[in-house]
Amino acid sequence: MALQIGDFKDGVVHFIGCGGAGMAPLALILAERGFKVSGSDLELGDKTEELRRKGAEVFHGHSASHVPSVKKCLIVYSSAVKSDNPEMVQAAKVGFTCVRRGEMLAMLAAAYRRPVAISGSHGKTTVTAMLVHILRECGIECGAMVGGKVNSGLNAASGNGDIFVTEVDESDGTHALMNSFLGLVTNVEDDHCWSVGGTEQLFRNFSDFASQSRHLLYVAHPNSDRLFAGHADALRLEPDKILTAGYFKYLSPAKQQEWRGYQSQNAAIALAAAIKLGAIPEAAEKALETFPGVARRMTCHLSAPSLTVIEDYAHHPTELAAALDSLRWRFPGHHFRVVFQPHRYARLRQYFDDFTRILRIPDSVFITPVFAAWVEKGELGSEELAKQTGPSACFISGNWQNMPAALLKPDDSRPLLLAVIGAGDIEQLIPHILSAAKYTLRG
Repeated sequence: MALQIGDFKDGVVHFIGCGGAGMAPLALILAERGFKVSGSDLELGDKTEELRRKGAEVFHGHSASHVPSVKKCLIVYSSAVKSDNPEMVQAAKVGFTCVRRGEMLAMLAAAYRRPVAISGSHGKTTVTAMLVHILRECGIECGAMVGGKVNSGLNAASGNGDIFVTEVDESDGTHALMNSFLGLVTNVEDDHCWSVGGTEQLFRNFSDFASQSRHLLYVAHPNSDRLFAGHADALRLEPDKILTAGYFKYLSPAKQQEWRGYQSQNAAIALAAAIKLGAIPEAAEKALETFPGVARRMTCHLSAPSLTVIEDYAHHPTELAAALDSLRWRFPGHHFRVVFQPHRYARLRQYFDDFTRILRIPDSVFITPVFAAWVEKGELGSEELAKQTGPSACFISGNWQNMPAALLKPDDSRPLLLAVIGAGDIEQLIPHILSAAKYTLRG
């Protein structure tokens, strides 16, 4: 018999790395559902403080002594936790069951009557947040776990036991553990193939995810069409139709222009899912008008006649190309400058030629050092990327606070559109840009 979250209702669920973006919401939901929760993390912050307010016991740092001294305990660990972590070692010593974050998520989803899982190589967080927003605006209660920070509203909620909406992770293959009432797939590419055993295994995981979904929604693409062809109850959305005038009947022209391209596809699949779950079509589409967005997804931090600053999370070539095309279209007549942080050496190596081609779209590009994500170095780095991109690109390094002087320097008389793009810690650059921009705009 498969492990069930209810088996630990009379025990403790302990999260190693409880402050992480994917871990903290899980812990919060379990606390709301009445479980005894504890956890630890190297860094404490708003997420861990919220856990404490929910009654969880939170420890700073990792130590064998943090593992609960109880008879029954489930250990949940994040991708950043290694096998020699003292809490992992202690858990193994006393015989506690240890599961990855994605396994815990699948166990939690199975406790709901209608779990809804959103998978895909790109767009999962936005689609999840959109769907949750639509359902709530339409008066349909749901549990939810959104992997990014929603600009207004909850990232996690326990719901009433019926619908649970969550994004699921293809990067470690745990999305294949989900058994969904409704599965959504935004797209399928070979991103993260290096971390799951190759492209074919990655694609098999997507196929398993789909086959274990009673109902399936997906956006047409050669990979998706091949993998999901045999599904008994699949709705296939065609990108060309989504982009035609009149597809959205109640969304304002201004919003449709803003969401040109990939964001329209995100909206279309979220809308179709909401209707499948009982939302009235007109109300569901009108709810999209008030969608607050997700942090680091086309977030406008500054809009002035001479300077616009936008942040985006794009880190794969497809995402980057879509983001750059959208920005170029939305801001004609601007000098288009991008500061880009590559994310993971494995991804940079896999798509190096694609990145060099796509980064020629802007007028000027600054490339920061690679965000390594637990891997210290690789064969190709940001300096090589800047060199191969061409004369419009240059490598920039050093402290974040020292970069704005170069980034805000005008190259011509046009207003400057500065796009800060990446999925690593480049978000730390934003406050320094905004601080420096105050003096630039005064001048």
